[in-house]
Amino acid sequence: MSLLLIPYSLILPYQIKSGVIKQEVVDKILDTARIEEVVGDFVDLKKRGTSLIGLCPFHNEKTPSFNVSVSKGIYKCFGCGAGGDSVRFVMEHEKYSYPEALKYLAQKYHIEVEESERTPEQVAAQDKRESLFIVTNWAGKFFRETLWDTEEGRTIGLNYFKERGYREDIIRKFELGYSPEAWTALYDRSKADGHKDEFLEATGLIIRKEDGSAYDRFRGRVMFPIHNLTGRILGFGGRTLKTDKKVPKYVNSPESEVYHKSDVLYGLYFAKKPILDADNCYLVEGYADVLSMHQAGVENVVASSGTSLTSGQIRLISRYTKNVTILYDGDEAGIKASLRGTDMLLEEGLNVKVLLFPDGNDPDSYVQRYGSAAFKQYIAEHQQDFIFYKTHVLLRDAGNDPIKRAEVIHEVVASIALIPDAIKASVFVRECSSLLEIEERLLIAELNKIRIGQAKKSDRKPDPIPSQPDAPAFTPSVDSDNPGEGISSDVLQEREIVRILLHYGNQPATWESSGDIPIAPLLLSGLTDTSFDDPACRSIIHIYREYIAREELPEERIFITHPNRQIADLTIDLLAIKYSLSPNWNDEKRKIYVSHESERLEDLVYGAIYRLKKRKVEQQIFRIREELKTETDEANMEVMLANYQKLKDVSKLIADKLGTIVIK
Repeated sequence: MSLLLIPYSLILPYQIKSGVIKQEVVDKILDTARIEEVVGDFVDLKKRGTSLIGLCPFHNEKTPSFNVSVSKGIYKCFGCGAGGDSVRFVMEHEKYSYPEALKYLAQKYHIEVEESERTPEQVAAQDKRESLFIVTNWAGKFFRETLWDTEEGRTIGLNYFKERGYREDIIRKFELGYSPEAWTALYDRSKADGHKDEFLEATGLIIRKEDGSAYDRFRGRVMFPIHNLTGRILGFGGRTLKTDKKVPKYVNSPESEVYHKSDVLYGLYFAKKPILDADNCYLVEGYADVLSMHQAGVENVVASSGTSLTSGQIRLISRYTKNVTILYDGDEAGIKASLRGTDMLLEEGLNVKVLLFPDGNDPDSYVQRYGSAAFKQYIAEHQQDFIFYKTHVLLRDAGNDPIKRAEVIHEVVASIALIPDAIKASVFVRECSSLLEIEERLLIAELNKIRIGQAKKSDRKPDPIPSQPDAPAFTPSVDSDNPGEGISSDVLQEREIVRILLHYGNQPATWESSGDIPIAPLLLSGLTDTSFDDPACRSIIHIYREYIAREELPEERIFITHPNRQIADLTIDLLAIKYSLSPNWNDEKRKIYVSHESERLEDLVYGAIYRLKKRKVEQQIFRIREELKTETDEANMEVMLANYQKLKDVSKLIADKLGTIVIK
């Protein structure tokens, strides 16, 4: 396989002189780095529509043409053509090599970089990691098929979900499933499908007994797949439907090379865009809360899956928003236990609100009992700032005991001291001085004492990263300023196919009867007989087809960070949007409405297919015309004319589909 066509997940770790950065560390750096923070260290960015803009650091300009897309994690200058992700920006701005840029970002986000020689064992480990993903995603499919296609699955599993009030679209969206009651149902199927025991054991799908035999971990449970940020299944949570108290209610996948519970939030794959749109993340406890809130139309929600909040989970949230609302149930003991974890959110610079549901309700039970409208209204009316909430809770417990009230003051000020923004901290000090009935100057003195202690503990400056004077200078892409200039119509049609794949490939083709087929396989199935001339387009299409063959879809990052710069540049050009419609444009009074292409995806997909096919057929017609001018053999001419007529018929058929007229 050529490097041009290697999937991102199989690219080797990057060499640093005598060592390498481990692939999992590279992944962590790329997952953690926020494009607006990295670029914002060097460029003054201002909000405009859905993007951030500023003066391009790569060429002199007076009018900003440098755009940063937070949702896509890319930057693009529409003046000089510079574009890429966080790593590419550091490379081009600081003249670093790729490994040096990774190390810069690792230092910025306090990620430890381990360097070591890559041995044959390490190569095998990377292969194993990919094999684990293949097994978990295969198991997800097995559980789904069992739920929908077997009598046991429908009677027990599907019936349970429907009794809980979940609609079929929610069950399918979250890829819920059912594991049969039989001891070795999954294990037997896995052997028939050719999966190895070592990977089934490593992902916790089977458990090995002392006598060497194996059985399924999740027998007789409804299954909740846990997805990573790109939609691949990392592990599972399985809920028993039995009432036997000796049987644990939930069984979860064990830690593995692909599943680290402390770095995963349930539902984040589905919540990324809603969180960005709402600029807020609702944090709940369990799977059921996430499902019910989605069904109620509140999709910017994730769950910590019953674990205490970790720094890894907080960094995941902060990639998409600085605003978090924690939805508590009425369990007082649980709330107090989670206060410490909430302090970690403040320390990361997030704005934290809390919401307590009444009468022992949680988000799941409340929305089931009162409905979607009442649920949304309750959230809007009852959330409050965490610092004030914490102050009220602790003061209520302290009562009139002066010692306990003093402890409350220390604890509240300690939380305020974690807030990096000095202005926000001062506002909380002023408000809390009234709530705590203590002079503001005393709170400030205590706050300063805590912060001085914090500064002493962390008084370590990072080692400077040496610059690379011989690093290659930035060279803008040829067609970046005007992507259509100098490019043939055929290539433009091919790029339109790739653009649709990048923007909408993982969205469901809702116009199809099943409604859950992603657009990417549907689009490419209509082009199996069509070749692509542009090398970058051809490579991207090839990668898509490789992923679809194993029932997966590639993420944008695979192409944005691809080692072949043609692929990366084309991806950036197609993902970057130069102009966006003002959110105030649609005017109810004047009856002015502007639709987005996402509202007419069926026409967009089939239009792109037929236009590309039409161009390819026209190419063949033109070639036959040219060959006929010099052909003298009558037999050959007869064959060529027959082919010519067939192509004309095909061209007319396609034109009819497009609603155009072919001029004879």
